[in-house]
Amino acid sequence: MTRLILASVSGLALAGCSAPDEAAAPSTGLFDQLSALCGQAFEGSVVSDDPRDADWASQTLTMHVRECSDTEIRIPLHVGQDRSRTWVITRQGEGLRLKHDHRHEDGSEDVLTQYGGDTVGAPGATRAEFPADDFSRELFEREGIPASMENVWSITLTETRFTYALDRPGRHFAAEFDLTRPVETPPAPWGFE
Repeated sequence: MTRLILASVSGLALAGCSAPDEAAAPSTGLFDQLSALCGQAFEGSVVSDDPRDADWASQTLTMHVRECSDTEIRIPLHVGQDRSRTWVITRQGEGLRLKHDHRHEDGSEDVLTQYGGDTVGAPGATRAEFPADDFSRELFEREGIPASMENVWSITLTETRFTYALDRPGRHFAAEFDLTRPVETPPAPWGFE
């Protein structure tokens, strides 16, 4: 009987030592991990194989975790010499919001800008998905690109890789950045010099 009780107590003690699962991770995990990269830049490349992405695949991609506050992270994405894109990640209660800030070289906003979405509930510690929000769906419909109304963007973060992806029926795009080799910080994105 004593052995049975000791075995049960030992089992409970070991269960308390097991690694937490991703669902139990705090909702700020991904945001905080991104914030820890603030000020650094990383090169990457297109890792999906859709022929529509050939132009991007031929360019050097650079992400720069440029500005961080307690509630917002701004990450310019440079595609070769094109400095028109910035990912904006914002805390929203238990979740996160991803928006795409697109600018022309003179700093003015592109007609396709500020689209994105919110996580449904708290994101995981290493991954967040952002289905297109109402603003984005209306923008895509108005601009004649209704297929984009089904967009789901995602960010996946590991110790060595940052992956940005876009998925919808019939479409997959992914770019991966090597976090083990910071590079020289690029110039400011257009409109933020």
